[in-house]
Amino acid sequence: MLWKVVTSHLARYKKQIALIVVFQFIATIAALLLPSLNADIIDNGVVTGDTGYIMRVGGVMLGVSFTQVVCSIVAVFFAARAAMGFGRDLRTSVFRRVGTFSSREVALFGAPSLITRNTNDVQQIQMLVMMTFTLMVMAPIMMVGGIFMALREDVGLSWLVAVAVPILGVSLAVLISRMLPAYRLMQARIDTVNRVLREQATGIRVLRAFVREPLETERFAKANQELTDVSLTVGRWMAAMFPVVLLILNLATVAVLWFGGQRIDTGAMEIGSMTAYLTYLIQILMSVMMATFTIVMVPRASVSADRVGEVLETESSVVPPTNGISDVSMHGTVEFRNAEVTYPGAEQPVIRDISFTARAGETTAIIGSTGAGKTTLVNLIPRMFDATGGSVLVDGVDVKELDPDFLWNRIGLVPQKPYLFTGTVASNLRYGKPDATEDEMWRALTIAQARDFVEAMPEGLDAPISQGGTNVSGGQRQRLSIARAIIREPEIYIFDDSFSALDLATDAALRRSLTPVTAMSTVIVVAQRVSTVKDADRIVVLDQGRIVGMGRHEELLTNCETYIEIVESQRLAEVGS
Repeated sequence: MLWKVVTSHLARYKKQIALIVVFQFIATIAALLLPSLNADIIDNGVVTGDTGYIMRVGGVMLGVSFTQVVCSIVAVFFAARAAMGFGRDLRTSVFRRVGTFSSREVALFGAPSLITRNTNDVQQIQMLVMMTFTLMVMAPIMMVGGIFMALREDVGLSWLVAVAVPILGVSLAVLISRMLPAYRLMQARIDTVNRVLREQATGIRVLRAFVREPLETERFAKANQELTDVSLTVGRWMAAMFPVVLLILNLATVAVLWFGGQRIDTGAMEIGSMTAYLTYLIQILMSVMMATFTIVMVPRASVSADRVGEVLETESSVVPPTNGISDVSMHGTVEFRNAEVTYPGAEQPVIRDISFTARAGETTAIIGSTGAGKTTLVNLIPRMFDATGGSVLVDGVDVKELDPDFLWNRIGLVPQKPYLFTGTVASNLRYGKPDATEDEMWRALTIAQARDFVEAMPEGLDAPISQGGTNVSGGQRQRLSIARAIIREPEIYIFDDSFSALDLATDAALRRSLTPVTAMSTVIVVAQRVSTVKDADRIVVLDQGRIVGMGRHEELLTNCETYIEIVESQRLAEVGS
């Protein structure tokens, strides 16, 4: 998976990768030439006292060193650009893929995990790419070239290379094999910490209301400690790696000096050659260590790539049509034909055998007890997920065959949990209509009964809205969400329990102001309060995922026991209060 993720997103950087390889090759060849030139100065200049030779060869060494520096800088420059571009492209791919997910896929992964995969996991892969371009390209060239140059200097010490390199390789392989399961566990525990922290941040009011801060502190401490423990495990193996490398490197240096000194004593080797051989051996082992720096990142990057790959390879259960229909003859009609939804792993459908039609100019209300399937039902219209049985038609065409943009542009949705984005009142309203004028925004706010509190804000339409709209009340969030749908002027309005946080007076005023605006549109209202739906042209009563009654308020009071029970329970609640 790691190879697949990396190669698929590096295709556009072929020219830069080629330049990286070329400049790294030149820089490495220059580094390999320097010990040989240094040996020539010692043997042919210093020993003989030829100052002119020292100056000539020294000048060549300076030129080679300058070439190495310049090529290394250029290679690192292109490596950084390619690696950072790769990270940007991979994050974009994950973001776009998640953007195609239905509610089902988002729930499958979970928001905390998706955030971790698009941040921490992508960063791990990006760092591996960066290290590969800066170190891994150079390492094999230096290793092969170092072995060749070392043998060129003295074949008699070649056994030291044959012993030192395998020992170093095997030692590092054992250490890395221990890290892989720990890295996999680490990423999962980062997910856990993110999830706990996100729950505590978003549910802070509930925690304080029920005095659960101590318990949540313990829960976070546990998740944090588990992450710390596995991080320490990885850290211990990492800490063991460098002493092992340095031990083998120093032992190899001592061995070269010991056996090389004996060869010099017998006249089989010159001092300059031993100095060059020692340098080449160090370069060979350093190339192994540079490769190690990269290889040590492979286990964690591999785990991260698997996690990112899962997202990239997960297909949305809501598949857009190849040639979506964007030309329809009907306008504002929503029809359910034996619609059924069964969640993955569930034994029973959430809703089943749902059949009714909502037409333009009519208000269709959906009412029922908690868990009856009301939200699931209306979410089928904008294809938050697809029906597992039957069909849903908009303007006479199955929603699965409509062009997604065409479908969404015809719908104004106010979700059950109103969500506002970081920005201003105006920027949130323009989510409904990007080119909305101030007059249009004030009109929408007036209809949604939100004008008064927006005008009371010092900045008016430019008043800041925090993430999720947490700096305004629940009722204000609902009214701003309603205004965002109104400003769109869609053919189909879907209000999913959008009046629950409003008092009865505001609810009634809002519905009165909506009537002329939605006169030519299809209005579908999900509600808990009978007062919100009693004037609807059609009321659909749901119970345990089935339609148990349909008709006007007066009709249902005579022939639907479930509706009568709802009315009676709310009437008694009002009397009791």
